[in-house]
Amino acid sequence: MNIKIRIQNMAVLIEFLTGAALGLFFHQVLKYEEASYVIFGIGVLLSLATWLLREDLDHVRETLTEQYRHSHELTFAIAQINDPECQGKAQELVAGIGKTIALLRQGYIPLDETEFYLYGAKATDKSQKQIRAVDPLTHGWISRGSMVNFYQSNLRALQRKINILRIFVLNREELQDPETQKVLKCQFLDGIDVRIAFRDELTSSGESTWANTCSFNFAVYDARVVTDVFTHPGTYYGRKTKEPAEVAKYLRLLDLIEHNAHQVVLDQDLIVPAGEAVTPVSVTSTGTEPSPKKRSVTSGDDKGKSLTKLHASKGRSEAAVDIISQPRLA
Repeated sequence: MNIKIRIQNMAVLIEFLTGAALGLFFHQVLKYEEASYVIFGIGVLLSLATWLLREDLDHVRETLTEQYRHSHELTFAIAQINDPECQGKAQELVAGIGKTIALLRQGYIPLDETEFYLYGAKATDKSQKQIRAVDPLTHGWISRGSMVNFYQSNLRALQRKINILRIFVLNREELQDPETQKVLKCQFLDGIDVRIAFRDELTSSGESTWANTCSFNFAVYDARVVTDVFTHPGTYYGRKTKEPAEVAKYLRLLDLIEHNAHQVVLDQDLIVPAGEAVTPVSVTSTGTEPSPKKRSVTSGDDKGKSLTKLHASKGRSEAAVDIISQPRLA
C-alpha cells in the first residue's frame, strides 16, 4: 500500500522523465528533431495535467470522505449500541431530531418557552410599523416574569407610535371572568387595539378547516417575522420564521380571524363587544364612538386624553400588579 502511494506521489516525475527520454531518443538516435520537440512538449503538458488532476481528485476524495463520516456518524454510533432498551431509546431520539430537522428545512427555528418570549420582545423592539397578534386569553400575563417583561416591550413599542393589534380568542363565558377583564382592560387602556374573537364563531363543526389546526397563538411583526406556539406540547414551545411564503400563510390567517373578531368598548368598567354594549355606540371609519347618553361607553379606538388620565390616576403601584399585564406572544 505504501509503495502504491509513493508511486502515485511520483507520477508527475515519472511522466516527465518518460517524455524527456523519448525526446532524447528521437533527437539523438533517430535524428528526428521535430518529433523529439513535439514529444518532449507533450510529455511536459501531460505531467502538468496529471499533477493538476491528482490535486483535484485528492481534494474531492477528502471532502467526500469527511461528508460521509459526518452524515453517517449518528448511524454508526447507534449501530454500536447492543442493549435493546438503549437501542429503542436511541431510535426515539433520532425520530425527534428528524422532526426538528424537518422544521429547519421549512425555515422554522424551534424555541423553548424562555427563548420564545425573549425573541418576541426583541422582535417587538425592532418593529417599525405594525404588530398583529392572535392570543388565547390566559392569566399568566400578570404573574409570569417572561410575559410581564414581554409586555414591557409592547409598551415601549406604543411609545414609538407602533400600531399593535391583538385579537384575543376566548369562549363567551370567559368574558365575565374578573381576571379576564383585568387583562383586557389593562391592554385596552394602555393603547393596544384590542379585539375579541369567540371560538364558536371561528371553528366549523365536523369540518377540517384552517380553524381546526390554527394555534390561535401567534404574532406577525411588520409582515416580515412570525412567531407561533405549537398546538401540541413537546420538546419545544414555539417557533419563528422569516420565510416569505410562510409569513404569507400567517397573514392570511390573521385576515380570516380579524374578519370574525369584534371591536370592544369599555362599558360600565367592563370590556364588552361594541355590539353588546349597554349604551348604544356608533361605529365609524375611525372607530366606535358613544352616542350622547348618560352612561359613558369608551370604544376600542377612542383612547384619548380622558382614558389616559383615568389610567394614570390608578397609580404605578397598582399598574405593576393589575395594569401591566403581559401578552401571550405567538
